[in-house]
Formats: sequence, structure tokens, C-alpha cells
Amino acid sequence: MVKAIVGGYVVPVEGDPIDGGTVLIENGRITAVGTAAEVDVPEDAELVDASGTWVLPGFVDAHTHLGVHEEGEGWAGNDTNEMTDPNGARFRALDGIDPFEIGFDDALSGGVTSVVIKPGSGNPIGGQTVAVKTWGRTALDMVFDEAVSVKSALGENPKRVYGDKNQTPSTRLGVAAIIREAFTKARNYAAQRDHARAEGKPFDVDLTLETLAKVLDGELYWDQHTHRADDIVTAIRLAEEFGYKLVVNHGTEGHLIADVLAEKGVPVILGPLFTTRSKVELRNRTLRSAGILARAGVRIAITTDHPVVPINFLVYQAALAVKDGLDPETALRALTVNPAAMLSLDDRIGSLKPGLDADIVLWSGDPLDVMNRAMRVFVRGREVYRFDDASGEGVVAPRRYAE
Repeated sequence: MVKAIVGGYVVPVEGDPIDGGTVLIENGRITAVGTAAEVDVPEDAELVDASGTWVLPGFVDAHTHLGVHEEGEGWAGNDTNEMTDPNGARFRALDGIDPFEIGFDDALSGGVTSVVIKPGSGNPIGGQTVAVKTWGRTALDMVFDEAVSVKSALGENPKRVYGDKNQTPSTRLGVAAIIREAFTKARNYAAQRDHARAEGKPFDVDLTLETLAKVLDGELYWDQHTHRADDIVTAIRLAEEFGYKLVVNHGTEGHLIADVLAEKGVPVILGPLFTTRSKVELRNRTLRSAGILARAGVRIAITTDHPVVPINFLVYQAALAVKDGLDPETALRALTVNPAAMLSLDDRIGSLKPGLDADIVLWSGDPLDVMNRAMRVFVRGREVYRFDDASGEGVVAPRRYAE
């Protein structure tokens, strides 16, 4: 089935906006984007009238705990942290996702169509992350990249968790040592594994070290939870020591060393920006940080860290960052192509261009104006959310089986 979204103000993000543009969709992928004169719409195509709306790619939140930290469920629905082993590289967020969690519906109402779900920050090494769509009936059809990165944490959280147990790590020194020891073991493991393979000999696979070896080989990113500027520098130092691909997550004091991050080419998934200064690490939190980092030349994405901030508030964080100095064009990039690119997901999501997934949102106007809302949401070309003017509520396509 071919579908054509026609007549809207199309904002591809990568490329100039097109007034009265057309987005052509086939088999869940975008096949053409352009003016009405440029795009040949087949006669039998299903037409979606986007007149009066802004047409954008679905937003991307690159740091969430959606579906693994369920809202309103208490301890029974919280599978964020397996806080029994400081090195949890073998743990996978994918194994804890509940697709029926209400947060996925909230995501759609906020125009968020893709998220990276991560373990929490209780361990120095928390586990593997996964990229999913925010609509689907099971994790099987929501996942579009099963292994994106490994989550790691520096600073207050891991030292508090294990310090309270009177075991290592209880200091920043101990947290860094756990990470350094883990990568040293992984490097030795990889050498032994490769030698055994070359000799045609059997070799016992260690899931923890195998995962870290993939980080060393560049197959997986290293998502580093870090708030304070000194911890960010420790993250850079460790990454340079072992040669892995670092992405700073949170980066609360990143604006204090924006020049260093820019020089090192380290991207920052920034946020959440709506929280109180609930601990020492957050004392320098400011909405100005997004603009400061971007002007310094740092690639930024904006995150809610859902459920810390509700995921449907993602765009509001960007709007207030604009109010405090972030360029509006950069703000839209921080919700779309930037989070996709910094985790190598931009071959699937993040902009409106041929070949990418047809994750498309029709907005009542400029999404950076807080009075506008997502009116219709398409995931892989399927309409999964529509705002009903009559009732004032959003309607989500059913996820559960019904005869």
C-alpha cells in the first residue's frame, strides 16, 4: 500500500522546509519527499490531507527507562537496576520491557516515535540498551536495533548503592576502578578468544566480557551517565584509555567544560531539564546549558530520562531551552537527527528522507510553540495515534489482541 501525506508544511529537519509538501510512503518506508510538483503520487495511493499542519519526523528520546520503569506500579514494575553486581554488562534492558506500559501512549501524544531504553545508573556498568518504536504489540515488533550501547554510571549513584552495602565501589575511585578492571579483563578475554578461534579450539563464552569486547571493537557505544564536570572528564579519560565510542548522558555540568567536549568531539544527551536540584550533582543544572553547549560546537540531544520527566514533555524541554538561548533549528535537531546520529540510528530514523522509516507526526503548528500538539502520528507508515478535537483526547491504536 502506498500512502501520501500531502498539503502540509513539511519540515524534513535535514533540508529546507517545504510549504504544501508531499511525503510518499511505501511498505513502511519513506520513498519521496518534495513539492507537489516534484513527487509523483500513484493514482491508487491513500491520501492523508495534512493541510494546516506541520509535518515532521517523529521525535527521538535517546535516554529513557520506558517500559522497564513502569509508572504507577511501584517495585513490581521497576526493572531498571539489577543492583547485585557492579559489572552488569550482560544484563539487557530488552528483557524487562512491558509494551503495555502507559508511558508508550504518552510518548505518542508527545510526538515521540523512537526511544533508546536503558538500564539505570545504580551500577558502574548497568547493561545493554535497545532502540524501539513507541508503538507495537510486543517487543518483537517494536525493536529496530537490539544492541545499541552499554550503559555505565559515574558519580553519586553507584558509590551510594554499593557504599551502603559496605562493598566496592564506595568512592569515585572505586567506580572508575571497576570500569577499568572490566575493560582490562575484556581486552584479555578477546585476545584469548581470538587465539582459540584461530587455533580451532573450543572457548567458553562469557556474556559479560563478550559484551564489553564489542564496546572495545566499536560495535556498541558507551553511554556514560555523568553529571559533574569532573566526572565528565573521568569519562573522557577512560574512553581515551580504552578507545571506545563515548556518549555523555545527562551532562548536567557539561556547559562548564563545553570547550573540552567540543575539542574531544564528545556528544551529549542532555537532561532531564525539568528536575529540581535534588542532589549535589545537579546544583548547576540550568536550561541555558543546551545553548551554551551547542554554540561551543557540541552535538546535543535532549532527553526526559523518562519517567524522571514524563516523555510527552520532551518537546517542552526543547522549547524552554530555546527561550534560554538555544537556536530553534538546533532544538529540532536535538529531538530528531542528533540523537539518531550519535548512536548510529540515523539510517532508520531522525529525518524525513527516502529510505528511512516512515515515522511521521502531523503537528497543529510549530512544535516548539507549547500551545501546539501532535494531531496524528504514524509509525512505519501506520497511523497509531490521532487527537480527537471533539473529546479533547488522544486515541491510540489498540495494542492488545481482540477476536
